[in-house]
Amino acid sequence: MTSVSPDARRIWRGVQLPLAVVLLIVLTGTLLVLVQGEQTTGSLEPGSYEPGGGRALATLLEREGVKITTVHTAAELKGAAAGASVLITQPAYVPKSTFTQIRRDAENVVLVRPSAGTVDEVLPGVRVNGQLETETRAPDCQVEDAVAAGSATMGGLKYAATQPRARECYGGSFLEVPGPQGTVTVLGAPEPLTNEWLADEGNAALAMRLLGKQERLVWYLPTPADPSLENEKKPLSELIPAGWSYAALQAGVAVLLLALWRSRRLGPVVTEPIPVVVRAAEATEGRARLYRKAKAAAHAGETLREAARARLRPLLGLTRDAEPAALVESVAGRTGRAPAEIGALLYGDPPADDAALVRLADGLDVVEREVERS
Repeated sequence: MTSVSPDARRIWRGVQLPLAVVLLIVLTGTLLVLVQGEQTTGSLEPGSYEPGGGRALATLLEREGVKITTVHTAAELKGAAAGASVLITQPAYVPKSTFTQIRRDAENVVLVRPSAGTVDEVLPGVRVNGQLETETRAPDCQVEDAVAAGSATMGGLKYAATQPRARECYGGSFLEVPGPQGTVTVLGAPEPLTNEWLADEGNAALAMRLLGKQERLVWYLPTPADPSLENEKKPLSELIPAGWSYAALQAGVAVLLLALWRSRRLGPVVTEPIPVVVRAAEATEGRARLYRKAKAAAHAGETLREAARARLRPLLGLTRDAEPAALVESVAGRTGRAPAEIGALLYGDPPADDAALVRLADGLDVVEREVERS
């Protein structure tokens, strides 16, 4: 009978090719990582290959002869924006003084998704006017760059301007604001510039026309760690809107008037004499009679022991949560009595009748006096 089970040689011959392919893939990946070095990551990073990165756009611009300078702080930006285009990926982290300098020096500035607070501060007359779904949109305007690019993936924040020369495109998610030195273009969403969407519709054409007008492009990636932001911080009082301050003042006045009204309604404090004065001795005697009537000798005994223990602890320098063993040892040491005797007195069985209750009270009284005299 011939065996049909594969031997070790046949198995090895069968797996040689798959192993060789896997090894080749691993070696190729390792070589690529070593050649390319460390990869940058982040939204609109010119070196990032991620879907939200800007590597594809940076490559296209460089092929067209545009020299890209990447900066992260206001200090690095000094002198670099003169006569160049400037792309600002995070306008919220740009100091106002730096933005003023950029508008004075740069020929063309592109802001990506600036917030309402940012446009109020750096672009007077421009405001956020809602939000749009990001989708393919037609220009619907007469701006040369938008008309030449055609439909693009636009959306995000929607902007409006009161300046007569400002022009809106793509449903308001694109706003061009001409200035005396150069033009500022506001994009409501970063999608047209990213790796994922650059090849769709007219996104590449729009991005190239916006950022490839000059021979140099300053790719500004501001961060909250920029030291120049320390000089731009505002006190809390300036960050509170004027309407909120007025509302807080009104609320304060209302609370004050309410307090005055309630105080007049209640009137002055009136003292009322107690009809009956019960002396402490009488109260104690009455409580004892109640215990006796209820035949609660055990409960009364525990009350006496707890009161005695509470008085003994401070005399012996013990805390309120001291263990019973510690209290018994301390009392026995001060009085010279056996610990078993003290333990039976302070933590023993409850008294069965009134006679036992009286003996317990006398014993506790004697021990307390001995501790006080020791």
